Amino acid sequence: MIPRPFTHDLPGTSSVSWHRRFRQTALPLLSDMSGFEQLERLVVVAAHPDDETLGAGLISADLAGQGWEVEVVILTRGENSHPGSPTTTAEERAAMRARESAIAARLLSPSIRLHPASFADGGLATEHDALVTTIVDIVGDGRRTLLLAPWRHDGHSDHEAAGWAAAAAAVRTGAILAEYPVWMWHWAEPEEFPYASARRWSTNATVREQKAAAIAAHRSQIAPLSSEPGDEVLLDGAFLEHFGGADEYFILDQPFDDALDRLHADDDDPWGLDDRWYEHRKAQLLLACLPRERYGRALEVGCSRGSLSTLLSRRAGRVLAVDASEHAVALARERVPSSVDVAHLRVPDEWPEDRFDLIVVSELGYFLSPVALERLWVTIAASLEPDGTVVLCHWRGEVRGWPLDGPQVHASAEKSGELPPVQARYRDDDVEILVMTREWIATDA
Repeated sequence: MIPRPFTHDLPGTSSVSWHRRFRQTALPLLSDMSGFEQLERLVVVAAHPDDETLGAGLISADLAGQGWEVEVVILTRGENSHPGSPTTTAEERAAMRARESAIAARLLSPSIRLHPASFADGGLATEHDALVTTIVDIVGDGRRTLLLAPWRHDGHSDHEAAGWAAAAAAVRTGAILAEYPVWMWHWAEPEEFPYASARRWSTNATVREQKAAAIAAHRSQIAPLSSEPGDEVLLDGAFLEHFGGADEYFILDQPFDDALDRLHADDDDPWGLDDRWYEHRKAQLLLACLPRERYGRALEVGCSRGSLSTLLSRRAGRVLAVDASEHAVALARERVPSSVDVAHLRVPDEWPEDRFDLIVVSELGYFLSPVALERLWVTIAASLEPDGTVVLCHWRGEVRGWPLDGPQVHASAEKSGELPPVQARYRDDDVEILVMTREWIATDA
């Protein structure tokens, strides 16, 4: 669906039209989707104070009442709701809306926790990376988290930016993503709705009353600030009718994160593999830690532009280098020797069919979600030769925008029970290297 331009003060599609269509369409329940029974935490992302109430008030109140941990991330303060107001300043409107959101949350459930951010209202489209980091920091390990966010095609630039940031955060944290429309109900026609990927949340009259009271708490949006021009009501009764029914609707689109591909598109050597002493030193340390002089078939997971792949080719008969970035794969193919094959794979969901006696994971683990990292260990174990070697090499500093760091990646590997035992370990302030194999190959003295 391609959003159409709209303004809030012009008539839109009536709620009657939508309700009529939904009565004719049996949408499955969100709670019936695969994996829902394992969830116990809800994180709602809102672009502005009130989005979370309008789009996800029912489910928030319902799940909080069932004992779920419910948190709300409000990305802007909503200060530009009435930019031409003659009676209020932007700071006064921001304070007003913060109070309203706090009251609304308490009306839904006293246990709901708010996380207000301070991104500029109307400016989220230029803040993608910072938005993702904000959401990731709150979600953390998302394997038991349902992440709700404005739909990526809602037609409002802030809503769409919040949705794209949440989609990236879902990839990085492993949370299950569902998206709620807000302005789509106003500008779209019922036949345009993506029914095939939609789910509904239904609840009882008590919860519906809680949501109605929470919406009424956003008084600055549903009533005029004054009788002066520029203080007009923003969300009129016809628009609010879209959010007063027994159901809320969510869209299950595939999460998406292209951060690392954009990184390689913007810079041929984003990590400084050819220039930084850290990278040169790390590569030589890794090679020195290999217990064998020669390997038959090696796999490098996360090859970037192929610098380490080239070095590994001097210690292995064949090397398969894989990366999730198409740009990185293209760069690597131009640089590696003929004994190195390069493939575009998104691990662990995509994986080569070969078996390997050396598997190297260098500076990749913290770019996976915690649950994807655990799947990686299982996948590696299944393709490792019985006498094979696994080498993990990661930076030990803080990683911003992803929930894991190097020490956590290595702790996950050791705790997994899937990989061979650690036979050697190198660690300094910058880097740690683990060598995992079932039997150490003694060198000649």
